[in-house]
Amino acid sequence: MSDQAALPQTEYADPRTLDLDAWPTLTALNALWEGQLAAVAAVRPALTAISAAAEAAAARLRRNGKLVYCGAGTSGRLGVLDGSELAPTFDWPSERLHFLLAGGPAALTHAVENAEDRTDLAEQDAAAAKINDCDVLIALAASGATPYVLTCATQARANWALTIGIANSPGAPLFDLCDHAILLDTGAEPIAGSTRMKAGTAQKVVLNLLSTQIMLLLGRVWRGQMVDMVARNEKLRRRALRMVRGLTGASEEQSRAALAQAGGRAKLAILLLHGLDADEAATRLAAAGGQLGTVLGRGQ
Repeated sequence: MSDQAALPQTEYADPRTLDLDAWPTLTALNALWEGQLAAVAAVRPALTAISAAAEAAAARLRRNGKLVYCGAGTSGRLGVLDGSELAPTFDWPSERLHFLLAGGPAALTHAVENAEDRTDLAEQDAAAAKINDCDVLIALAASGATPYVLTCATQARANWALTIGIANSPGAPLFDLCDHAILLDTGAEPIAGSTRMKAGTAQKVVLNLLSTQIMLLLGRVWRGQMVDMVARNEKLRRRALRMVRGLTGASEEQSRAALAQAGGRAKLAILLLHGLDADEAATRLAAAGGQLGTVLGRGQ
């Protein structure tokens, strides 16, 4: 154990699973499944920190800032996955989304050797992102000590961006560089150092919670519906039609016409069906910070 003391907890060998490779398949799967449950449970103690980070992030993004995800390896790929889902779900603008991935786009599907250690590339990538004081950096590292991620966080903080650090090791150096620290104490992995397992699962859960709550605070959800969604394919057109009909009580014909007039934008179509014209709807939404409930009143 003394040899492990200097390592991040995610690198520890778990004595409970030392013979994992020799176990019957079902026994091994049960152990791996229990590890996944433990990873999800590790998120609960972090909810207060996630809440504070979401509120601070929403405040920055209201100033037309951008979301910047930063990571290497599994953590970096999870960040890209989360950020990539924001446009189809919440119509988050592509120009307000940036990824700092060690090794660049190639690292999404292939391991790029030594990329996580390249602080010089981290400095270049962070500079190219043009991070400023309206922006939010979400930095992920299971160990909390990845050089690429630490360098990007340092650069973002130097430019007065809001920094959120997500790591799975208590006392992670990343936390010292971030305004908001989110610790996911998932401990040793069933396969030592395989942070795609417990650490990765916990990070994915936190990213789901954090980005969704940010979008809630920014008014991109109303009455449990993704009202900022733009219907760009047949599946989304059907969803938008159901959404508009359900939220307004309008007929299918009226809802189709409103969506057509609104260019497939559900939020705008809802306001048109409440009697506003397109220009007035856009003006009132802007004044309300995009909050449909504020324009219509919570009781409508």
